[in-house]
Amino acid sequence: MLIVLVLIALLAPVISPYPPTKIDLNAILSPPSYQHLLGTTEIGQDVLSLIIWGSRISLLVGFLATAVAMVVGTLFGIFAGYIGGIVDEVLMRTTDFFLVIPAVVLAIVVAAVLGNTLLNVVLIIGLLSWPATARVVRSATLVYKQMPFVEASKGAGGSTLHVLREHILPNVMPLVYANTALTIANAIFTQSALVFLGVGDVSDISWGQTLHFAYSSGAITAGDYWYALPPGIMIVLSVLAFALTGYALDEILNPRLRGGSLFGSS
Repeated sequence: MLIVLVLIALLAPVISPYPPTKIDLNAILSPPSYQHLLGTTEIGQDVLSLIIWGSRISLLVGFLATAVAMVVGTLFGIFAGYIGGIVDEVLMRTTDFFLVIPAVVLAIVVAAVLGNTLLNVVLIIGLLSWPATARVVRSATLVYKQMPFVEASKGAGGSTLHVLREHILPNVMPLVYANTALTIANAIFTQSALVFLGVGDVSDISWGQTLHFAYSSGAITAGDYWYALPPGIMIVLSVLAFALTGYALDEILNPRLRGGSLFGSS
């Protein structure tokens, strides 16, 4: 599923039957036909072309926002787990704050203040998606920092940054990779929800934008299913694909889920 989604995004100029901005005035909200396999919009745009081109923005936001979340979450987690004390307390209370606040509501407020640009949406989603990664990384760091190879490095005069970079970070990265797929799924859904609500640049073609105009034009209430169903199905399939991949990676990379100890079975 992921391979198909990525190929659709990469090959959009080749496989799209029409340019996404092309308007057919003779086909306004027309149902699926040979000319328009998924029907048309209220201004005569081909829905299939919008879905194909919309995959680019939806996946791009998912990947970029997740990159921001992974960097912030990993830094919070390893510093909190390794240093401990007041640093751990402050970082974890900050993490708890971001965990309990409603992300979509805060994103709407922040986007209204900073502006509805694609970059702002990426940063907002990324900065609201890191707490889960931070907690996972912190838990692993608490265990790894007690291992003999870490104690040996510290005894040899290794600095805190050296130990974190050379010993802690490489060992916690498999867990970060597993959490990445789940975070991408959440980012894609959040971006679609925000654009549907009008938060974000609605001129950027995405699945959320298609749903936004399907609702605002009255096509959904009028029963024009071909306008609203395709972007909704693509959002569900992409979230499902990344979520299943994340669970699979977690089972492979997380030793506890494999039935062994954190460092392998005895």
